[in-house]
Amino acid sequence: MAFLRNLLATLVGLFIFTILIFFIISGIAASSETVPEVKANSILHLNLSGAVVEKAIDDPVREVLNNGPKQISLLDLLAAIKHAKSNDNIKGIYLEPQFLMAGYASLQEIRDAILDFKTSGKFVYGYGEYLSEGDYYLMSAADSMYLNPEGSVEFNGLTANITFYKGLFEKLDIEPEIFRVGEYKSFVEPFIRKDMSEENREQYASLLNSLYDEYLKNVSATSSIAVSKLEETSDKMLVQSPEDAINYGLVHKIAYEDQMVRLLKKEMGLSEDDKLNMMSYSKYSKAAGNGKYSSNKVAVIVAQGEIVMGEADEAIGGDQFAREIKKARENNAIKAIVLRVNSPGGSLTASDQIWREIELTKGVKPIIASMGDVAASGGYFISMPCDTIVAQPNTITGSIGIFGMLFNFGDFMENKLGITTDRVSTGEFSDIMTVTRSLSEEERKIIQKQVESGYETFTTKAAQGRNMEVSELKKYAGGRVWSGQQAYERGLVDILGSLDDAVALAAKNAGVENDFQVRYYPQQKPFIEKILSDLEEAEVKIFDATPAVLKPYMEKVKQLERIQGLQARLPGDLEVR
Repeated sequence: MAFLRNLLATLVGLFIFTILIFFIISGIAASSETVPEVKANSILHLNLSGAVVEKAIDDPVREVLNNGPKQISLLDLLAAIKHAKSNDNIKGIYLEPQFLMAGYASLQEIRDAILDFKTSGKFVYGYGEYLSEGDYYLMSAADSMYLNPEGSVEFNGLTANITFYKGLFEKLDIEPEIFRVGEYKSFVEPFIRKDMSEENREQYASLLNSLYDEYLKNVSATSSIAVSKLEETSDKMLVQSPEDAINYGLVHKIAYEDQMVRLLKKEMGLSEDDKLNMMSYSKYSKAAGNGKYSSNKVAVIVAQGEIVMGEADEAIGGDQFAREIKKARENNAIKAIVLRVNSPGGSLTASDQIWREIELTKGVKPIIASMGDVAASGGYFISMPCDTIVAQPNTITGSIGIFGMLFNFGDFMENKLGITTDRVSTGEFSDIMTVTRSLSEEERKIIQKQVESGYETFTTKAAQGRNMEVSELKKYAGGRVWSGQQAYERGLVDILGSLDDAVALAAKNAGVENDFQVRYYPQQKPFIEKILSDLEEAEVKIFDATPAVLKPYMEKVKQLERIQGLQARLPGDLEVR
């Protein structure tokens, strides 16, 4: 048996080593590739299927081994559309969104970029087979919208789903110990309830209605269909077939993809036998380059993911991002900073580290916060000290609140596993953070006091950043989430706009609005370093046998492992679709 185990380990090592060599060779070859040529009479093909992230990390190991969705880099996509607008070789856009996983603020950024592209007089054709509510939001920016004869359009409103675990914990004899401030701070509800509290239901209903009001308003503006008519179509789900989509004005025509190709050729003045030059956004991004050079830099620091202590590759590490802000502050070439935030929050301590560096930067050079899909709780904490906060109307933000959480696994270990524990301590509270027994009332009071202290810190600093009285700010705190529009109306954000708006404001405040270049941080690891750091993860992925249906729940368990200390997080796993 040991021989077989050692043999398997050797084979795994050889396999991974082979992959490593392949990637090194591929990386060297890729680095020597010429810049793709943008041929005359080309079409920018936006075939958008996958998960939209702020800035995709180049990860060849993931591309080969990961079964998850392809990542679409929002920043690269926006840059490609913007550049194509003024490129004479690009005659139009062919838009194909399908199963696009993105928050509505990201969709808004892409949609606005397409609408801006159209001001050049170039065409935008949209085609879909199955269009989700988010897919259709993008499609509605096109001049002409086509739907597959056997396709469908989802146009029936937004919903938010929350999974609850209390029943599971009861079956396993696991006792959650919950500490929070704010009736809307509902991140902990899935662990102590089997349904939504009235406060949580209220805030989500208000949020969804605000997001959908923005959705319908913008679809109405480009389709010339009255909002009231769109509301009726959505509420009653009147669109149930491609013919319905035509009849209610959501799409213009029905066509197969080969018919779309012929249509595009006709638009370009080509014959049936001529080749259609279509270029993906990823290839076009390489051809577009980094724009004009300037000695004046505006640093866009992309803070994406949950906020954790220390360093992190795919999260916001407190040490790492505090250091990035410090370096940008001390770099004389960088004239202004934009903190691009797309985060549901996380560690209060890590958030405070970042907050401190922003405080030290204010007055030295302009620093603007640009909120993406989510900038809530800890995501709001790191935005609130900036000179100006810019958010999309459909950004999810706020959630100004704190919680702490422990689990008592004692009964689970004894009753289910037959494991018991005992202890010797030097003081009454030496093992206050135990996970093998219930806390005493005095211990609960100590932890609750710490949570309340954290909440006072959050609200006091938020009020300071917003130039409000603490009593006024607390009216909008309590852990409640708001849309960007709602937050703007309550003074929690300053401007409704895009990342480009935030960058332009930063450059203007620095006095370099006519001469600057954008640089993105943190910079990616060198290719070889990235490959080496991914080897262990690659081995795990190769033998990962977790069924796809269970992966969201396993990720929830992993998230619980990362929760250390007081937390400022978005309430619950909010998925709007």
